[in-house]
Amino acid sequence: QVQPVESGGGLVQAGGSLRLSCAASVRTFSNYAVGWFRQAPGKEREFVAAISWSGGSTFYTDSVKGRFTISRDNTKNTVYLQMNSLKPEDTAVYYCAAEIRSIGPLPLTSYEYNYWGQGTQVTVSS
Repeated sequence: QVQPVESGGGLVQAGGSLRLSCAASVRTFSNYAVGWFRQAPGKEREFVAAISWSGGSTFYTDSVKGRFTISRDNTKNTVYLQMNSLKPEDTAVYYCAAEIRSIGPLPLTSYEYNYWGQGTQVTVSS
């Protein structure tokens, strides 16, 4: 069973950058698709980005396209979310989620992921 652990959150000014990391202490992390989700106060959790087990397939929600990049290093059992040109509306708790998926479509909804991290806070000041 995989337990994702997020890191890299913090406070940044609008226009700045942060890189989130999602690490898992399991040998077979390379068999997992990984997604990033976020939840702002008073709002529902929303999908941000996802990456396939190999890194060959990625998908982003429209609001972060061109600003965020998801990637992974399976030798380090780690998935990254590089966030550039941050906006105040990006402020949220960011969650990493993992699901075994070596074939089939990339999971894009929270219901498709069984393994979740505790979240890391990202705050963007204006």
